[in-house]
Amino acid sequence: MYNNGYHDDARDLARRMIDLFDDSAYIVTPSGSCCAMVREHYPRLLPGDARCASFVERTYEFVEFLQKVLKIDLRSMGCRWNGSATYHYSCHLRGLGMTDEAVRLLQQIEGLQYRPLERIDQCCGFGGTFAVKFSELSGAMVEDKAACIGRTGADVLVCNDGGCAMNISGALHRAGAKTRVMHVAELLCEGWRAS
Repeated sequence: MYNNGYHDDARDLARRMIDLFDDSAYIVTPSGSCCAMVREHYPRLLPGDARCASFVERTYEFVEFLQKVLKIDLRSMGCRWNGSATYHYSCHLRGLGMTDEAVRLLQQIEGLQYRPLERIDQCCGFGGTFAVKFSELSGAMVEDKAACIGRTGADVLVCNDGGCAMNISGALHRAGAKTRVMHVAELLCEGWRAS
């Protein structure tokens, strides 16, 4: 709603989110774009609102929460996942000040062979309404991203943004690639089940 100019509706939704999570010590989202919406745009929607400011301060992207708040050490927790993985750095993580946190987390997993992704910070072309409004450009961008992923030879692409994951997964499927797309939480879950 916010990206399409429906700011009054977005403001109502922001107030509803704040109401729902008012008693929560932390709000953790699996998607960088959702966290960026809260941190970057909620203060613009609700300027001077103390409850909003508190909500923003308590909201974290999943990997960010694991590292900054929990200070998790996967090695000491026995997380093991056998296979190769690469990582897509979504555009919204820039606004959160995140850089290589997910890569460092993946490198803590016993048995995981991390394969660097060429042009890791290149956009996949989804961008919500961008993919609809500029479909040809978006399609070319995701095809390029899928080719970079294919060159890694990785079994899995770790992607922590729902829009990016959907877009890239579709491109990999259309290209006939066997690379699975997983959120880091899914990979950690498999890793703890295997240990």
